[in-house]
Amino acid sequence: MKHLNKLSPQPLWSYFEDICQIPRPSKKEEKIIRFLLDFAEKHELKASQDQIGNVLIHKPATPGREKDQVVILQSHIDMVCEKNSDTLHDFESDAIKAFVDDGWVRAEGTTLGSDDGIGMAAQMAVLTAANLSHGPIECLFTVDEETGLSGAFALQAGFLSGYTLLNLDSEDEGELFIGCAGGIDTVGILNYSPEVPPAGSFAIKLEVKGLMGGHSGDDINKNRGNANKILNRFLQDAAGKMKVRIAAFNGGNLRNAIAREAFAVVVLPHSQKENLIVEWNVFSTEMEFEYEISEPNLKLQHQSVNLPEFVIDQDCQSRLLKLIAACPHGVLEMSSRMPGMVETSTNLASVKFTENNQIAVTTSQRSEIDSRKYMAATMIESLMLLAGAQVAHSDGYPGWIPNPDSAVAKIAAKSYKKLFGNEPLIKSIHAGLECGLFLEKYPELDMVSFGPTIRGAHSPDERISIVTVDKFWKLLVDVLENIH
Repeated sequence: MKHLNKLSPQPLWSYFEDICQIPRPSKKEEKIIRFLLDFAEKHELKASQDQIGNVLIHKPATPGREKDQVVILQSHIDMVCEKNSDTLHDFESDAIKAFVDDGWVRAEGTTLGSDDGIGMAAQMAVLTAANLSHGPIECLFTVDEETGLSGAFALQAGFLSGYTLLNLDSEDEGELFIGCAGGIDTVGILNYSPEVPPAGSFAIKLEVKGLMGGHSGDDINKNRGNANKILNRFLQDAAGKMKVRIAAFNGGNLRNAIAREAFAVVVLPHSQKENLIVEWNVFSTEMEFEYEISEPNLKLQHQSVNLPEFVIDQDCQSRLLKLIAACPHGVLEMSSRMPGMVETSTNLASVKFTENNQIAVTTSQRSEIDSRKYMAATMIESLMLLAGAQVAHSDGYPGWIPNPDSAVAKIAAKSYKKLFGNEPLIKSIHAGLECGLFLEKYPELDMVSFGPTIRGAHSPDERISIVTVDKFWKLLVDVLENIH
């Protein structure tokens, strides 16, 4: 049943709802690629696909504008797959259940995928619109933006022919972005020896839930709680007072999302059970007070569970707790070039027990300055090495250095002022965009990024403002009309 077919503008919203029906986890985009190629064939539009899976769909210029420059519209086709722990959903087979809620569109218990499904829908609406005025258009749909930027990394010179690119992957209406942060991941692996739980032990599961989480770029400066840090704070304190042994620690999920949920299974003597529960209840009250403004839905829960087969050795436990306690999370530096913007940050993304008796601690660093990005990664690496971890870094991706003289940004700003009566903010974004990688292959590109207002991206609280989608569409149409 359609829920978005009465929203304006159409057919953009209908295309977005169609996109929601198609599973598109990162690195598993075969179904959405097929959907795009079928869409192009249905509408008799030239389409091509490169070796990694990026799709390019062409639309000829409207009559009289054949000699205008080629404009590239770009979005990514994958989505962050996050759900609440009590939501039954298979991101590889189930549709996203989008619905309207008091001026917003959101999903039932999962991420919505408006990042960047709404950009895809806008491209499709442009490709099929019969009443727009524009020059030649190339719509680029990239794969695997969320987990590795693989599509942008693999983009080959010569695949695109235009020199002006509109990136449709921003989340703040009224803001035009002309730069973004680069990023790198730093992962530490701790090895543990499994040990049989001591005789007479009791097991309890401790859970931190209800945090907002969010995008590790856009939301890193909003003082949101990190479930890994909160849970570890209690575990380290409890381990100093009681004979607590850790059997499991699982917190966070994606490298580019702030950890919303975490749980641990701990084992301790049955005689200390009540003491632990009292300590946990006191800690819960303290956390609810600390986060009553920024995290009003925070919940700390506990339940008895069956005794696990093993606990990790005491030495590894001590090193793990100290590593998480010392590992920074949040803003490291504010920008001196663009006041009010985060320059450098780090995200303690996840803690996972993996195969082969190992624990993976995954972090992600971002900065608008490459040298400081690597400085932050080295800082995290040093800490992990002190904890006895094996450390590895991802390849990382470059930032997009702002160009204040961007011609297309000036066109977009002029269009915005004409349409809505006020000046847009022109700024750089702390989140990572693919634009920096595009510049490596196409150094003459002139780019600007804009989009509607999206909140809670990379979390099940993701939602998109309906009224700003209409403004986003009007701005896109006007910008296309004014690029010659």
